[in-house]
Amino acid sequence: MASTRTSVCLFLSMLLVLANMQCEAQLSSTFYEKTCPNALSTIRSAIRTAVSRERRMAASLVRLHFHDCFVQGCDASILLDDAPSISSEKKAINNNGSIRGYEVIDDAKSQVESICPGTVSCADIVAVAARDASVAVGGPTWSVKLGRRDSTTASRSLAESNLPSFRDSLDRLTSLFGSKGLSQRDMVALSGSHTIGQARCVTFRDRIHNNASDIDAGFASTRKRRCSLDDASSDNLAPLDLVTPNSFDNNYFKNLIQKKGLLQSDQILFSGESTDSIVTEYSKSPSTFSSDFAAAMVKMGDIDPKTGSVGQIRKFCNVVN
Repeated sequence: MASTRTSVCLFLSMLLVLANMQCEAQLSSTFYEKTCPNALSTIRSAIRTAVSRERRMAASLVRLHFHDCFVQGCDASILLDDAPSISSEKKAINNNGSIRGYEVIDDAKSQVESICPGTVSCADIVAVAARDASVAVGGPTWSVKLGRRDSTTASRSLAESNLPSFRDSLDRLTSLFGSKGLSQRDMVALSGSHTIGQARCVTFRDRIHNNASDIDAGFASTRKRRCSLDDASSDNLAPLDLVTPNSFDNNYFKNLIQKKGLLQSDQILFSGESTDSIVTEYSKSPSTFSSDFAAAMVKMGDIDPKTGSVGQIRKFCNVVN
């Protein structure tokens, strides 16, 4: 009797182990190798075209993936429009008017659908697009794990609470990233994506006009020319990296050491606190930054993916089937 119970327990334990292995195995860099072998080359071509048309789009596509993964996991929920049962994340305060690249994902999806209908998820296209965008501007590459499925829901309220703000303290940022399984080092590396892209005046106006000790006076003066205190300049853009705004490199970290971080949430990474040493390391070693950024992007792409029979493969990324 005891041996029978032991055998049953062992059998059930094995089933649990196999179930977990299956779940983890569902994300794989070769997921579409047989079902859509040209998926990755098709996406890469679409992203290269978009970035060659507008260099800034590379930063937008990396950010799109980040803002997707931090809300409900990497499930393309950020792409869904408002519907009777859906409160679109596009209208969340940290997304509205600032998240871009939807049309690039739609174009890539359309091209992939034409060769492999109903096969490749929007969530995977967003993840691959971020990698291809990085490569297109001289940034690192990484192996993207695939097999995510698309959500059938979105959450504006989660987007409001789970996405970091340009006003956040280091403790708040560390807590947000930690809640997603990302370390402080991951956080600093991912923040380095601000080596490309631009920000709106409304996000850095307070910083450049408050005459604080954590900003270079000349840098603040330069930025004030196109970012005044009146609302008329709110949407004016400035590069997040003053030195090489269109190239993926480590100048972002050198800027922080010189007190030339554009956003408060950038400069807080080098402000006499626990992340100073990481910023200093990345400022001296572009290769360390690149490898850490790639590793952190892979880690971020693992946040709560929907796999197996959960979710769906959307035909159009902005609506549930």
